[in-house]
Amino acid sequence: MKNLFDIKDRVVVITGGTGVLGKAIAAHLAEEGAKVVILGRKAEVGNALAAEIKAKGGEALFLTTDVMDRNKLEQNLADILKAYGRVDALLNAAGGNMPGATIGPDGTFFDLKIEEFQRVLELNLTGTVLPTQVFLKPMVEQKKGAIVNFSSMAAFRPMTRVAGYAAAKAGISNYTAFMATEVAKKFGEGIRVNAIAPGFFLTEQNRTLLTNADGSWTQRGQDVIRQTPFGRMGRPEELCGTIQYLISDASSFVTGTVAVVDGGFNVFAM
Repeated sequence: MKNLFDIKDRVVVITGGTGVLGKAIAAHLAEEGAKVVILGRKAEVGNALAAEIKAKGGEALFLTTDVMDRNKLEQNLADILKAYGRVDALLNAAGGNMPGATIGPDGTFFDLKIEEFQRVLELNLTGTVLPTQVFLKPMVEQKKGAIVNFSSMAAFRPMTRVAGYAAAKAGISNYTAFMATEVAKKFGEGIRVNAIAPGFFLTEQNRTLLTNADGSWTQRGQDVIRQTPFGRMGRPEELCGTIQYLISDASSFVTGTVAVVDGGFNVFAM
């Protein structure tokens, strides 16, 4: 009987692959037999991850990139096609936040730094659109492929403080719906576009916001735990099953969705 979740030998490109979530996802997909291409800015981290995957019998390639630089992305694509000849899936996991794009507890809207607000929008939103323009091309030629964008709980709820990040992630959810229709109508049903919306996972970007220096939860961290029915933060590996589903044939009739992986955060009312 066919295993609908089989991703063996599929070439999966992951932007932001050197982050906490990207690393866990890359390791899992490689264990499942995928050929994982890790794209990121941290060469030391990326090369170490690729070496670790290979040491365990997996297939991985690390390439330095900048999701805001089309020339680098085009070179990445050329290198990937030279190595593997195709691209089967793209995970747009690159993103982040900046202090100036947030409003602190003692600040007001007037403290928002527009330059940093714009940079956060560009990194998260344009930094998803641009890689998609590049890596969608071989999928169109193959008439098959899967794209998974990274949305957020902030796309569903108007959370305090994270003004720029929330605006960008709401844009990601809308863009995902738009692209699902765009590619299906113009390039056929073989290419699907979905998104994943993680709940709260500890990463290098939010660690100082959610935890104190001694590892205890900040007030915001406590608020997150209280709002999450599971009563804890997510573990990076808990995203992997949903990602595998979205890039496998198990989701062959699924497009334009935002899959929530949040321990119940988004449905908790009081």
